[in-house]
Amino acid sequence: MKMYYYRYESAEVSCCYKYLMFSYNIIFWLAGVAFIAVGFWAWSEKGVLLDLTQVTQLHGFDPVWLVLVVGGVTFILGFAGCVGALRENICLLKFFSGVIGFIFLLELTAAVLAVVFQSQVREWINDFFLANVKGYRDDIDLQNLIDSLQRMNHCCGAQGPNDWNQNVYFSCNGTHRSREKCGVPFSCCITDPADSVLNSQCGYDVRNRPTSEWTEHIYTKGCIAALEDWLPGNLYTVAIVFIVISLLQMVGIYLARTLISDIEKVNFSY
Repeated sequence: MKMYYYRYESAEVSCCYKYLMFSYNIIFWLAGVAFIAVGFWAWSEKGVLLDLTQVTQLHGFDPVWLVLVVGGVTFILGFAGCVGALRENICLLKFFSGVIGFIFLLELTAAVLAVVFQSQVREWINDFFLANVKGYRDDIDLQNLIDSLQRMNHCCGAQGPNDWNQNVYFSCNGTHRSREKCGVPFSCCITDPADSVLNSQCGYDVRNRPTSEWTEHIYTKGCIAALEDWLPGNLYTVAIVFIVISLLQMVGIYLARTLISDIEKVNFSY
């Protein structure tokens, strides 16, 4: 039995796809470098690079870890995509498209699970927030993250101001002599737009007052409830962001697979 093979007479790698792929990934690579640089700069400012044991001593979530992980993954993908495109390396291009596809599936799975298991996700977010309330004073980046969240959403604690009893400095319980005892962070305070100077002590002793007076001085809504109120009104924004990210990922996969196909045709023709 005779076997016939099709030979591509004018097979060549498309320069258009090749340099589009390179341009697409150089942005990823530079973004990864920037994220990693910011992460290590933040750690150096906190003295972590001089004493790496501090990494394991934090009781809450260190935002720098997220920056470094995102930066590391972005850097590796950008490097694989750039070198794979320039060197016409099929292995690197397959690695790039495979990882991007895997990340896309993870995002899709997370979105579906978040919709299906809403109560469990809500409970997990609540526990995660409370765990970080405990570590509020342990890390300046975590502190700034919680303060930003509370100020932007006009909320205080996970379920309410009393969640700050979880933090040793703000707790009303015990015999500690912290000046912040029975208080809340300044980010829980209702601020006057006319005030030009931030009052960082506005939350002192506020929970010693009658509960009926709290609404005059601090936000009493929990951040979980604030998030639930924010989401329905910004559903289209969230959907657009998800669609844009998904399209960017699909474009990357399409460019990589097209380039792989061209390279395979060239190799087969020889």
